[in-house]
Amino acid sequence: MKRKSVAIVGASETTELGVIPHLSQMGLHADAALNAMADCGLSPKDIDGVATAGQSPTEIAWYLGITPTYVDGTSVGGCSFMLHVRHAAAAINEGLCNTVLITHGESGRSGIGRGGFGGGPSTLGGQFEAPYGIFGAPNTFTIPVLRYMKQYGVTEEQLAMVAVVQREWAGRNPRAAMRDPITVDDVLSSRLIAWPFHLLECCLVSDGGGALILTSAERAKDFPTKPVYILGTGESVETPMVSQMEDLTSSRAFKVSGKKAFDEAGISHKDVDHLMIYDAFAHLPLYGLEDLGFVGRGEAPAFIAEGNTRMGGKLPLNTNGGGLSYAHSGMYGMFALQESVRQMRGTAPAQVAGAKIAVSHGVGGMFGAAGTIIMSNEAP
Repeated sequence: MKRKSVAIVGASETTELGVIPHLSQMGLHADAALNAMADCGLSPKDIDGVATAGQSPTEIAWYLGITPTYVDGTSVGGCSFMLHVRHAAAAINEGLCNTVLITHGESGRSGIGRGGFGGGPSTLGGQFEAPYGIFGAPNTFTIPVLRYMKQYGVTEEQLAMVAVVQREWAGRNPRAAMRDPITVDDVLSSRLIAWPFHLLECCLVSDGGGALILTSAERAKDFPTKPVYILGTGESVETPMVSQMEDLTSSRAFKVSGKKAFDEAGISHKDVDHLMIYDAFAHLPLYGLEDLGFVGRGEAPAFIAEGNTRMGGKLPLNTNGGGLSYAHSGMYGMFALQESVRQMRGTAPAQVAGAKIAVSHGVGGMFGAAGTIIMSNEAP
């Protein structure tokens, strides 16, 4: 993709976050979409591309009154929206459409109008992992993290620091679900869910969503919002079964997706001012920091414990509070992208001063997929 040829011109989350029993999942999609259109002054008749996950793009287009020439229903888990950004940029560059709406809505907590997802006994996981008691995110994700902790001598206290630092960021964010400061002792004293994960090391369960609108960089100059330009993109998948990862201490999909995005962006790690790493559980930022190349293998726990990712640190990370403290509807990737856009616009509640380049990285499933988007607020 040509650098900065496509820009995000509309970005918004649902009007409410947290517990929203009065809106169905489709209603959450629509609320986010209409908010994003209002953000940049568009209406459904101006949209000719639709992308979504967890809901049929056909339903979204019909419900909003959009007649698209480009449709993307890619669904690989929580990072699907990073892939949608990548695909939308390619489609715009190819002339398949002019303006793409990417929506997310999920009634993760209230379960109102929530659709079903893949699973069941006939899947690979259902045949070869579930019979041994491996199912559901909390106990499935323990498999790689326990190997990581053993191999690199990581302590429970170091793992708990991920949640502590992200709660500091959440304390600056009025929309964050959990804002009260916590300590390592608080994390380790919270209810044990699946060792080594305590309650405060597991993501929230929220209702909510968000939407993005992309168009060409040339057209972006005519919008009332500050354009956020796409610098680089990447995506990959590895395995639907966590037990079959090539290396339990590292995600091949993370490394492939991240390298592709950095190569395309033409930047180095020292150029990055702001970083979002999908954090359904406390170990994911550790894998992200290492597999994206910000630190060496086994170095991420100390990097976070030393304060490098907190306010005033050299690499601000998960500045909205993350899935652990901000919101987590089930597919969190959209919320990471939204915070990256806010940081590039200079409108984030916990704004990183002078930030010019942001990286937003997501995971799908249990290290099954990855998507990486690099953004800039500097015009081409």
